[in-house]
Amino acid sequence: MPADPSRRDPSRRDPSRKDPSRRDPVDAIAEQWATVRPDLDTSAMEVFGRIGRIARAMGDRMEQVYAALGIARGEFDVLATLRRSGEPYTLSPRQLSATLMLTTGGMTGRLDKLERAGLLRRSPDPHDRRGLQVTLTERGLELADRAVGAGLAVQTDALAAALNAEQAGRLADLLRELLLSTETPRS
Repeated sequence: MPADPSRRDPSRRDPSRKDPSRRDPVDAIAEQWATVRPDLDTSAMEVFGRIGRIARAMGDRMEQVYAALGIARGEFDVLATLRRSGEPYTLSPRQLSATLMLTTGGMTGRLDKLERAGLLRRSPDPHDRRGLQVTLTERGLELADRAVGAGLAVQTDALAAALNAEQAGRLADLLRELLLSTETPRS
């Protein structure tokens, strides 16, 4: 179904109206679509395409930060989830799986590796004879704090290189609205 032409931003279709030094790969993709399918409004594709590319690029940067600390991103996620839970930094494997949206099998592998590294320990749950608790060790707590600080520094630098504080705040607000809209089930 063709998009409403009144909603189109003409500068999106006319490269001469954009600063050539500010073009990105998504602009090229949108222009290709405009050439072969001028009836399409690619505005949504441009937004989500950029979000996806930003997520991949920052994900790669974060992997490098965590690798320098001896952990992978998935392992950081476990340590950070325990750290943010507050003292005593303890959750059940089920709580961790639910928070990280992982299968119990995927969680077990991460927990095994982190336990072998001395970053967490598993112990019987005193309130449930069949259950376990996962707790950060002192070493795990220190690593979680170092990793979150290093990761935030990379993210902050990337944001500050492109946006001022007001722009970053507006972008965070807009992305929150978009996230809430896309995560809300449609009936």
